[in-house]
Amino acid sequence: MKSSFIDKLLSRLDRLSPKQVQSLVDRLLRDKGFLESVFEALREGVLILTPEGQVTFLNTAAARLFGLDAERALGEPLSKLVRGLDWNTLSGGKNPSVVSRDLEVFYPEHRFLNFYLSPIVEDLEGTPRHLGTVMLVRDLTETRRTNEENLESEKLNALTLLAAGVAHEIGNPLNSLGIHLQLLERKIKKLPPGDSEPLMEHLSTARMEIGRLDTLLQEFLHAIRPARAVMQPCQLNELIRDTLKTLEPELLSRDVSVNLHLHENLPELPLDPDQIRQALFNLIKNAYQAVPASGGEVTIGSTMSEHEILVRIADSGAGISPEVLGTLFEPYSTTKAGGTGLGLLIVRRILREHGGEIEIQSEEGDGTRVTLHFPRTNKRARMLPAPEPEEDDVIEV
Repeated sequence: MKSSFIDKLLSRLDRLSPKQVQSLVDRLLRDKGFLESVFEALREGVLILTPEGQVTFLNTAAARLFGLDAERALGEPLSKLVRGLDWNTLSGGKNPSVVSRDLEVFYPEHRFLNFYLSPIVEDLEGTPRHLGTVMLVRDLTETRRTNEENLESEKLNALTLLAAGVAHEIGNPLNSLGIHLQLLERKIKKLPPGDSEPLMEHLSTARMEIGRLDTLLQEFLHAIRPARAVMQPCQLNELIRDTLKTLEPELLSRDVSVNLHLHENLPELPLDPDQIRQALFNLIKNAYQAVPASGGEVTIGSTMSEHEILVRIADSGAGISPEVLGTLFEPYSTTKAGGTGLGLLIVRRILREHGGEIEIQSEEGDGTRVTLHFPRTNKRARMLPAPEPEEDDVIEV
C-alpha cells in the first residue's frame, strides 16, 4: 500500500537538490496556509486533536465558542480546556469512530452545540494507524430557539382553534345557567326560612362554580387572543406602585412584607399600562402566594442598562422543582391548587407584545426569581474620545 507523502519525501530527501527541497517546502507552506485560510473562513468550529485529545489546531470560531485563547490552547488536552467535557467518552476511547452528539455548554455562554468527530486514520502497509481526530462544532442555539418558537406557535394555533369552540360551547350555556339561577333565587326567597336556607347554600355553591368557569374561560381566551397593546409613555416604577396599592389589602391579610428596590431615574417607555399592570398583578400574586401563610417576603426591584430595563420579582417560598420549571409556560401547567395554569402564558404574551421577554429562575428551597426584560428605545449614545494630536502633527489655524 502507499505510504504517506511525508514518508516518501523523507526517503528521497538525499536525492533532491537544495532548490528542489526549498520548492517542496514552499509548496507545503502554501498548502498549509490555504487550508488554514479555509478553516478560518468557516463559521463552524474546527479542531484537530491527537488520539489522546490534545489540541494541535483550532480555528477562530472554535476558540470563540469555547472561550479559548487559540495560541495557549495548542498542545493542551481538550478535557482541560472545556470544563465538563470527557474526551474518552466523547471520542469513543480506544475504538474511535464517527460520532455526532448534541451537548449543552454553559461557558463562556449558555449554548447548545453539535460535536461531529471523525477519526483520521492512515492505512500503512495494510495496518490502520489512528493519527488523530477532526472535530467540527456547530452552534445550534439559534436553530433550537427557532424550533421551540415554531413549536410554540403551532401549539397556540391549535389552542386558538379550540378557543372558538370553547367560547361557543361553554360561554352560552354559562349565561343561560346564570339567568336560571336568578329565577330560582326569586322563587327560593318566597319559601319559608327553614326551607329556603339550605337551598340558598346550594344556589351559592352553583353560582361560585359558574363564576369559576367563567373566569377560566375569560383567561383562556385572553391568553390565546390578547387585546392589542395601546402604547403610551409610562414609568415602570409607577406601574409597580399602582399594582402594589391594588394588592395591598391581600398583602396585609397574609402578613407579607414587600421590599422595594426601585431605580430612581428610570426613563419612560412606550407601554400599554393596563397590560403591564395585569402582568405585574399576576407575577406579584404568584410571589406572595408562594411564601408561607404568614410572615413571607417578596422583593421587587428595577434596574437598567444601556440596552434594557429590568424588573425583578423574588419570593422567599419553597421554590420550584426542575421538572415543573420546564413546563411553566405550558397551558394548564400550575403549581397552585385551583390555578388555571394560564397566568404565565398571558404574562409572556404581554411581554413579547412589548418586545420584551420573561425569565424565571428557581431552586427547591431557595424561592423563585422572575425577571422582566424591557428593551430601551432611547439608548444613550456613547461618544468616542477624540484622538490627541501627535507631536509631529501640524495644526493649521
